[in-house]
Amino acid sequence: MLRTARENLLAIWPETTFSKEFFGHTLLRRSLFICNSPDTVRQVFVDDAANFERKSPQQRHALRPLIGDGLFISDGDVWRERRRAVAPLTHVSRLPELAPAMTQAATERRDLWVRCTGQEIDVLGHMAEMTADVICRTIFGSQLGHAAARTVVTAFSEYQALIGQMDLLSLLGLPDMIPRLHGRRIRASAERIQTVVSNLMTDILKGARKDEPSLIRSLSDPASGHALSAEAVRNEASVLFMAGHETTANTLAWAWFLLSQDPETEARLHAEVDQLAGQPATYADLPALRFTRAVIEETLRLFPPVPIQAREAREARTIAEREVPAGAIVMLVPWLLHRHKLLWDQPDSFIPDRFMPGGSGVPSRYAYVPFSIGPRICTGAAFGLTEAVLCLATLAQTVRLTLRPGWPVMPVCRLTLRPGERLPMRIEPRLPLAGKGLAA
Repeated sequence: MLRTARENLLAIWPETTFSKEFFGHTLLRRSLFICNSPDTVRQVFVDDAANFERKSPQQRHALRPLIGDGLFISDGDVWRERRRAVAPLTHVSRLPELAPAMTQAATERRDLWVRCTGQEIDVLGHMAEMTADVICRTIFGSQLGHAAARTVVTAFSEYQALIGQMDLLSLLGLPDMIPRLHGRRIRASAERIQTVVSNLMTDILKGARKDEPSLIRSLSDPASGHALSAEAVRNEASVLFMAGHETTANTLAWAWFLLSQDPETEARLHAEVDQLAGQPATYADLPALRFTRAVIEETLRLFPPVPIQAREAREARTIAEREVPAGAIVMLVPWLLHRHKLLWDQPDSFIPDRFMPGGSGVPSRYAYVPFSIGPRICTGAAFGLTEAVLCLATLAQTVRLTLRPGWPVMPVCRLTLRPGERLPMRIEPRLPLAGKGLAA
């Protein structure tokens, strides 16, 4: 079980866990509990969030080499300071000014795919390159070169494969200074990513791009009221870069896979995006892309980008009539909650209509948590959802993707939920390219 948990945590859950409200185990020396109902999620992640503010030792160990004390794993005063500084960068009020960069990146990817019609591509890698470019244009204020994008995508894939989901030494209560398995290779992957981020930051703050508009620059600007240190800015830049591109890339890759397996849903999506008459999707088009959004929302339900969210209990609590001791790890597992047999109708089926007006909807706001919930909800939730809708609508107008025959698609739970290491799909044209208003 321990080996399976480290390699793919999704593989350890028996069928009965998809109907439970709250359950727990003792693994090595650590008590583990899983919140698997709206009531228990609300208690831990919202009502009593202060007691469960700290991320688990496993998550801190897994991400510290890459993001230092960045927002995702910090807590206390550091977390509050960083949250106040970072949250405005991707706030919903900024989306009208940020969306054109999303549209531009999607348009360039669409034009590349048109030139590659008939070829097989790794959709996961393509989506990661595109979303990394979106983050660079919106947050850093510059375009990411192809070589740098490939470095980040490849290095982060290696990092996730090496780090695993379950750190057994952390479960034993041993400190980070104790050497871990693959420690040298993990640091090497992290350093490759940090080099790309550091080069971007140098160009923005001191180099050739210092005069370009950049949201990340505001983190070190005294006029912003924050003025974080250079190290803190680099750590938060790493958080924004990695979280901002990886989760949306995975969501889009899963969406392409689901559409390829459901011709009827794919046809409905095509009918909606064809109303754009070949023009790239823009922020103003979002109200007309309701089914496209529903496809993304249902994809997030079935394949939540961060499938494990774990916290450490500061003090003992009683949850669902069970005693949870101080130091216990309490987890929210959207993979289980989003497929809970007592909460969702046909929980394992791809049904975007449940998110359409008049559909069955979400049984509770605490039952659908693709971006977490409570004080630590993802600051870029609206950004990521907008990006996914605009990119899917732009690309789906001109091409459809078909999975390589016989290719096994298996969800793999690492730091994020991926469809394996790659997703080979063939690019097929779905409309005559001439006369459709395609941008050059």
